[in-house]
Amino acid sequence: MSAAPPFLLIGNPGNRRVTLFQEALVRAGLPPAHVVSWETVARAPDVLLELPDTERCVRIDAAGEDAEVERAFLKRGHADALFDGCDLVPPEQVDALPPEHGRVLCPRQHHLGFLRVLEDLAARFAQRPRWRVLSQPSAIASLFDKRITSRRYAALGIPVPPYLDDITTPEALRQGMSEACWREVFVKLSCGSSASCLAVYRVGRTPGSEGSLLTSLHRGATGWFNSLKVRRVSDAAEVDAVLSFLLREGSQVEQARPKARLGGDVFDCRILAVRGEPVFTVVRQSRHPITNLHLGGYRGDLDAFHAAVPPRELEAALESCRAVARTHDCLHVGIDLMFEEFFHGHRVLEANAFGDLLPGLTRDGLSVYDWEIREALR
Repeated sequence: MSAAPPFLLIGNPGNRRVTLFQEALVRAGLPPAHVVSWETVARAPDVLLELPDTERCVRIDAAGEDAEVERAFLKRGHADALFDGCDLVPPEQVDALPPEHGRVLCPRQHHLGFLRVLEDLAARFAQRPRWRVLSQPSAIASLFDKRITSRRYAALGIPVPPYLDDITTPEALRQGMSEACWREVFVKLSCGSSASCLAVYRVGRTPGSEGSLLTSLHRGATGWFNSLKVRRVSDAAEVDAVLSFLLREGSQVEQARPKARLGGDVFDCRILAVRGEPVFTVVRQSRHPITNLHLGGYRGDLDAFHAAVPPRELEAALESCRAVARTHDCLHVGIDLMFEEFFHGHRVLEANAFGDLLPGLTRDGLSVYDWEIREALR
């Protein structure tokens, strides 16, 4: 690999994603990647044009877990958010915001700023034709809108959970669920990730009842916060407050379909496709419908998974993952997939541009990043 092109990495220096990827480059006998921070490209994207137009591989990694990057995105997104009817923080107030761990601050404004920065990246990459961009900014942008991807997959015949369109208030949600004869739905912030800003809402059994929900959101003195603990909310006012916030910021609303079980617990899968081929699988199990590992879920046994899933259904699910991966110009895509109760079918729940942080997972002696580096250099 001595003749391999060097890597340029856009990420947050010091973040474990960057650290783990650099360690994988060392294992491959390659020089460390040149890292340009998200904060830098958000504030001064022309710094990329200071790098020579020589052959290199460009990896774009996740932008989260950095307060300064969040501030930069909020500033960039304010003008677009003005027309969206969502929560806003004026640019001149952004730097005065106190650091509050877990606070969910104007997610739609933040996302619109992220889209602006992705546009900046695409414009600079167009001036560097010898750079091989492993995940195109436009593909990352679409993967960060669950409403876009769900409808795109459905149009291609890929099975997804049924969804409702144009739901912006709790009242409209209950009306839509009544018309569809649905008892329970997932309400997901369309630009969210890692189960941030997610609720599982169940309508009440009696007419006029607001019902209850499962969520990791809670309201503090200064706004909404994400918690690592999933809680059930049954107070009518709080139920509608959570739903109003999620729907106002823009959410994917989809039917909560019963999931298959392993060992008595429900489960779904994160399947990582690299170059369009499913390579790594993580089984995520939980006692409740939210299976994310940081919210009380746990990694299921892969052998038990393969023993339980009928081979025909597993291959059909993997083919759906291939079809999803083919729709995005990305080296890797993390696909969340569920099997229906009793393995009577499967559904693609969503796909993730940065769904490859899977530490400890190996295949043929290679970690996820080892595998991606090898495939990037093919």
